[in-house]
Amino acid sequence: MSYLILVRHGQSEWNLLNQFTGFTDVELTEQGKLEAKAAAGLLKDMVLHKAHTSDLKRAQHTLDIILEETNHTHIPVKKDPAIKERHYGELTGMNKDEAKTKFGDELFLKYRRSWDVAPPKGESLKDTYNRAIPYFEQEILTDLKAGHNVIVAAHGNSLRAIIKHLEDITDDEICNYEIGTGVIYIYKLDDDGKVISKEIRNHEYK
Repeated sequence: MSYLILVRHGQSEWNLLNQFTGFTDVELTEQGKLEAKAAAGLLKDMVLHKAHTSDLKRAQHTLDIILEETNHTHIPVKKDPAIKERHYGELTGMNKDEAKTKFGDELFLKYRRSWDVAPPKGESLKDTYNRAIPYFEQEILTDLKAGHNVIVAAHGNSLRAIIKHLEDITDDEICNYEIGTGVIYIYKLDDDGKVISKEIRNHEYK
């Protein structure tokens, strides 16, 4: 039996500005750092053995804060672009309200929330799933099956991909699945990597 802890990075500079971020490597805001610290406070009862994060600093810095606050700075950390945020293509850097005006409600919703429609020169959620899940199975699941408790600090879409895989969520249902910044998802897994239970822990920063 092992535990998988998933956490979305704290609020980033472009989250604050309501901009599509994707691969752009922006910093956490001060609130984002507080969200990461609050998330750590929700994990004081957990023993962590391994950590995974993306190659983007907002996820890495969130993980750094959590590991420092929970006295787990000694554990191995793997950083990989496979679990980075979805690439938003031509939407990158656009304010979401402005993008809705430019593309219209229907197309905007498809770009933002559909399973397999990608914005121009970008990725769909399906594309993100197709790069994140092989990494999950080869790296993260291997650690879990070895009996390690694993924390993954990543992004809204890469985490939605992992959650879809873990819970066998349908293509339609995952489109409306929201993950808040700094929110903790804890999965208890059996020795075969199957989910036994799930718990969501939230913090006071909204």
